[in-house]
Amino acid sequence: MERVLVVGATGAGKSTLARGVGERLELPYHEMDALYFTGPGWAVNERLTDDVLRLTSAPRWIIDSIGAPEVRDLLWELADTVIWLDYTKRVIMPRVLRRSIRRTVTRESVFGGNRETWAGWLSREHPAWWAWSQHAGRRAEIERRTNDPRFAPLSTLRFVRPRDTAAWFASLG
Repeated sequence: MERVLVVGATGAGKSTLARGVGERLELPYHEMDALYFTGPGWAVNERLTDDVLRLTSAPRWIIDSIGAPEVRDLLWELADTVIWLDYTKRVIMPRVLRRSIRRTVTRESVFGGNRETWAGWLSREHPAWWAWSQHAGRRAEIERRTNDPRFAPLSTLRFVRPRDTAAWFASLG
């Protein structure tokens, strides 16, 4: 486990797990949303592919994402391990809602100095809406990728319950 992707739906806990695994295994951790959103107004990084190529040229890393569309295949081809948090909406939606409410109330700065706002809750791009509407599609894509012969060399760890993920994490060196 040297080049790791932590994948799953919005709100599954990818960033939290990736950060923890990175610390335990001394893997440099990279947050995809921070790479993708680089400025005010949710500006998208025009050099994303170059930045991802630079980070993944290192022999060891962990990234908390299936990957933005423009770098998705690249990440999956370079990774050696995929940790899939395959949780139901019943698990992820309370997490997304708590996180977004906290960020909105506290005006917490996220990715490129942006903030979640009350008005943002009305947008289909809001994390709560996104998590709900993209859950089935994201799950299907990850399933397809884990069964794709191009990515057969990948070791896939699939967790369907948070307690199983926690037990696995506790067993790490």
